[in-house]
Amino acid sequence: MRRLWWAIRDGYLRLLEPLIGWCVRHRVPPNAITTVGTCAAGLAGALFAAGWIRSAGWTLGLLAFFDVLDGAVARRTGRATDFGAFYDATLDRVADAALLGGVLLFYAWHEVPRAAPMTAVALVALVATSVTSYTRSRGELIGVGMRGIGWMERPERITLLAAPQAFFGRAFDGWILDGVVGLLALTSVATVVQRVRHVARAVGDRDTAVPDGG
Repeated sequence: MRRLWWAIRDGYLRLLEPLIGWCVRHRVPPNAITTVGTCAAGLAGALFAAGWIRSAGWTLGLLAFFDVLDGAVARRTGRATDFGAFYDATLDRVADAALLGGVLLFYAWHEVPRAAPMTAVALVALVATSVTSYTRSRGELIGVGMRGIGWMERPERITLLAAPQAFFGRAFDGWILDGVVGLLALTSVATVVQRVRHVARAVGDRDTAVPDGG
């Protein structure tokens, strides 16, 4: 899945080269691009909640567009800052909550097959996704490298929520969307466990060190 995301990212960069150049020439603020991308995620979440699943998938594809664009513009204009990284990470959390919140509301509001159990599964996915981000930030705060730890990071989540829904919507009696949400819930929980174990191993020696009392 990560290789798929990298392929999408590289393809976007090639397609967006003229737009990236335009943004660089006109000094478009990277944080403004990040904000627009978050609005696109909010719109996709609203489309999920309304039951327009295929439209939500295509709209969500724009989020990958902005995720690629803001970083590229920041680097080329020399405007990659600590605040920009903080702002981008914060709005990423808002976007994730909007997307999975929209999926949760879809199951809660619409009479579709398996609505009740899938509402619970979507809730697990929403909470676990939030916790995966928290475990990474807290791990890095205490000096533990967290990059690449876990099965389900944000690029994988966006790819799973966007591509299958864009092409299939609620086809096959909704099993594709149900499967994606179930996979997100399962792998996000697994990622939390993986990160907790990783941090426990990384800090285990220093936490259990006993002063010699001399």
